[in-house]
Amino acid sequence: MSTDRKAELAENLAEVEERIAAACRAAGRPRDEVKLIAITKTFPASDVALLAELGVTDVGENRDQEAGPKAAEVAAGLRWHMVGRLQRNKARSVVGWAHEVQSVDSGRLADALAKAVHTERYSGKREEPLDVLIQASLDDDPGRGGCPLTELPALADRIAQSGELRLRGLMAVAPLGADPAAAFERLARAGEALRKDHPNAADVSAGMSHDLEQAITHGSTCVRVGTALLGGRGLASP
Repeated sequence: MSTDRKAELAENLAEVEERIAAACRAAGRPRDEVKLIAITKTFPASDVALLAELGVTDVGENRDQEAGPKAAEVAAGLRWHMVGRLQRNKARSVVGWAHEVQSVDSGRLADALAKAVHTERYSGKREEPLDVLIQASLDDDPGRGGCPLTELPALADRIAQSGELRLRGLMAVAPLGADPAAAFERLARAGEALRKDHPNAADVSAGMSHDLEQAITHGSTCVRVGTALLGGRGLASP
């Protein structure tokens, strides 16, 4: 079964890689400008291990309670990203396994993460600050999370002033039922404005299985792909 699954994942990965490469060619961009994060939520740690054997280096998860055990089970060498909505009371737990949090959407969450990182560093469990991306809201729907575009500058300044967090850029999800190209164009403009004051915040995490091409056209440096890599959602690992 493992051999069959690895072959299936290898075929899917090759198709996703070709889509990314084709989108980069069409946009006149080098392929190495776009990072692939495999979104493995609800899939077992064994799939993560197989993807790692196939050369995947970055893995994203949406839920802390699922990601922590997976990260502990899979051999070191992967870079783990928290991409889902995050409650402040989970900050300490997430800091224990995540190399990057892409879903920071409020000052209170940023402060909670900074406090958790400080605690981990003070106890010797962590040496480096935590990389973070601000999740930008492209539809002003509070139910989907994200910082309103008008509030991005203040949140970016707050993160940048923390010695425990490193502001890396922006993340967003295209609004439901809307033209993703238009949404990603808005995100690109927001990223340009952000970099005027924070030049190191150059990452733009946008694009998933169904819209990665449009995201790459508008400057995405990181696509988050789940279904196209792993298939329909499976059962969560125990």
